[in-house]
Amino acid sequence: MKLKQTWRWFGPNDPVTLSDIKQAGVQGIVTALHHIPHGEVWTVEEIQKRQLELNTAGFTWDVVESVTIHEDIKTRTGKYQQYIDYYKTTLRNLAACGIRIVTYNFMPVNDWTRTQLDYVMPDGSKALYFNWFDLAVFDRYILKRKNAEHSYSTKILTEAEKRYQHYSPEQLDHLAHVIMFGIPGEKKSTVEEMRKRLAVYDDINHPALRENLKYFLSEVAPVAQECNIKLAIHPDDPPFDILGLPRIVSTADDFDFILSSVPNPSNGVCFCTGSLGARASNNLPEMVRKINDRIHFVHLRNTKRDENGNFFEDDHLAGDTDMYAVMKEILKVQQTQQDPIPFRPDHGHQMMDDLKKVTNPGYSGIGRMRGLAELRGLELGICKANGWE
Repeated sequence: MKLKQTWRWFGPNDPVTLSDIKQAGVQGIVTALHHIPHGEVWTVEEIQKRQLELNTAGFTWDVVESVTIHEDIKTRTGKYQQYIDYYKTTLRNLAACGIRIVTYNFMPVNDWTRTQLDYVMPDGSKALYFNWFDLAVFDRYILKRKNAEHSYSTKILTEAEKRYQHYSPEQLDHLAHVIMFGIPGEKKSTVEEMRKRLAVYDDINHPALRENLKYFLSEVAPVAQECNIKLAIHPDDPPFDILGLPRIVSTADDFDFILSSVPNPSNGVCFCTGSLGARASNNLPEMVRKINDRIHFVHLRNTKRDENGNFFEDDHLAGDTDMYAVMKEILKVQQTQQDPIPFRPDHGHQMMDDLKKVTNPGYSGIGRMRGLAELRGLELGICKANGWE
């Protein structure tokens, strides 16, 4: 059995329309209700509105990405119990509408983080890029986080100071905008807002954040199981501590803790090769074998690291991750499953005609379609070679 091919769509304002997506040949849509504030209940009415829009265009809504976790839940402060109860209600409402896979992340304050959204590749296409030197420029000289220098090596701090002296005010403003970009279609943070949000984590270290995640899962996983919903936690992106914040979904050990501390079968993983592959110590094929049937959703993309740990998003079949080995292991897991595991081509280069358009960073149409075509061919070859048709 093959995986199920899906495509991420950011809703009616996405530059890549549903009619565009239809030409990619995918079987389902991954989306969310980005207009609903974090933590609030997704009503059946709002879910059905989105479903009707997708069904009218000939699609099904296969995966929610994401029902965002409110910061009060991550810190276990304020109205965290109320927001957990709201989350349970949202899960029940999604189940009532027939949606069975819900992705989320537990990254504190900032979601996925990059320092450049238009890194020029040798072929002229543009990619997303993460650079430690520029992150340190933002952290020390724009955010001005207390004791930020303790988070970086001398080499990074020296280079960051040089860059800060060289960058114009406009370049510094642009860097801050990129780092705080967040999810397309959602409200952007200001530097002052980020300072306040970071301060809430002053006394929250890795063990504390792990326990907060464990508590959240112990509350919602039974509801998910009752509703026949699969939860899929997305890895940290990038899979390192940044801006003084603990990251707890970055390594094989992290996944061991998450899955063993709440062994409910509804508690699973969104296996993202791009996020996990940015960390050199992660052995992705081995991680697939270990997580096995707790993989509920898959993101496939590739990254290329340099000697300093900076990385750009490479072609889907290039980069540091052996996509053949990972795909083969995921397909082995698929053969043990009754239903197809959904996957999507994650991110893609801005290329060809899309270079002339305004697109969501990482989510232009042509680059993802190229990635999907390559992944589809790789999957077909592996399945034929192993008799998994």
